[in-house]
Amino acid sequence: MSDAQEVTKPDEEAESPVPEGQSDDSDEGEASGDTEMDFLRSLFSRTLGLGPGEKVLDELTLDGVARHIQSGSCKNIICMVGAGISTSAGIPDFRSPVSGLYANLQKYNLPYPEAIFQIDYFKKHPEAFFALARELFPGQFKPTVCHYFIRMLKEKGLLRRCYSQNIDTLERVAGLGDADLVEAHGTFYTSHCLSFLCRKEYTLEWMKEKIFSDETPKCDKCNGLVKPDIVFFGENLPGRFFTSMTTDFPRCDLLIIMGTSLQVQPFASLVGRVPKSTPRLLINMEKTGESDFMSGMLGLGGGLDFESDKAYRDVAHISTCDDGCLALADLLGWKAELQELVNREHALIDSKNKKEKGEVANEDSSATEKAAPGAEAKSQKTE
Repeated sequence: MSDAQEVTKPDEEAESPVPEGQSDDSDEGEASGDTEMDFLRSLFSRTLGLGPGEKVLDELTLDGVARHIQSGSCKNIICMVGAGISTSAGIPDFRSPVSGLYANLQKYNLPYPEAIFQIDYFKKHPEAFFALARELFPGQFKPTVCHYFIRMLKEKGLLRRCYSQNIDTLERVAGLGDADLVEAHGTFYTSHCLSFLCRKEYTLEWMKEKIFSDETPKCDKCNGLVKPDIVFFGENLPGRFFTSMTTDFPRCDLLIIMGTSLQVQPFASLVGRVPKSTPRLLINMEKTGESDFMSGMLGLGGGLDFESDKAYRDVAHISTCDDGCLALADLLGWKAELQELVNREHALIDSKNKKEKGEVANEDSSATEKAAPGAEAKSQKTE
């Protein structure tokens, strides 16, 4: 340090005393740090176009979301849903510590739980997956209140699309069609031969017959292994996922996220694809999808923001998906209509299942009679 520096520094300090009420220099440092952080946020926002959007909701609550839907300006709702919307139907989610699917796979002798959904493991050991498929096969479960709430959005002309991580086909059973759905992780609805030169398609009924007869599904044409069209680890997502998201999300005026941990990419990244002013409602048992620390500090990224002083569009309703949908339906004046829809559709499903079981019982009875040709003659002789 030079002599000049040594002399100047005390003078500078004397000319800049700590103002009354200010404890020490640390507050000045913090203020300087805040200014620098604000500058960085502003710089990144201007450079990347990531500044905050217009506040649309009058309050960040479920009531605020309901008023937005009722305003008439909300006509392109997108739903993003995961396994949590099907748990009340009896289908386990993946990650719950005790009841989740991954926590209950010991009986299949897997090297690790996720192996049951890895394509390389499936090609070598398909039996484990098909054993699990017998337990979870579509047709054994009824859609939930949440599924029918999404159908109501469709019937009222408000649903642009439902993006689902689920493979249980319950959205289809509830009344959504091909045009309403993007099954991001595939579906049991169709199956294909895995042989690259064959790729023959099979129906849900064909696959069901094979699985419940304890047969490993093999192609009728080339004897190759047949797999339901669900996306395994190591496979690409359906092309429809990528083509649809580029047109759907820029038009979205309300994003409803239900029953998903938002931990699996690229599905989780969809929350950041809506316009900056689009409200986003999470209905889930816990908050999820929030920005990581660094992105949050810089004000970047599309992660959900429920609690910071910059929150302006995200709402978290912590409950089961069914309860959340009923609460929103109640605010919209749809609750009785939704409950009636659920009761009516469940009654139809029960009636159909009862009829099918009766037909199966009759077929079994006929098969038994045919297997005992002497029974009819003996009965006639007795008469």
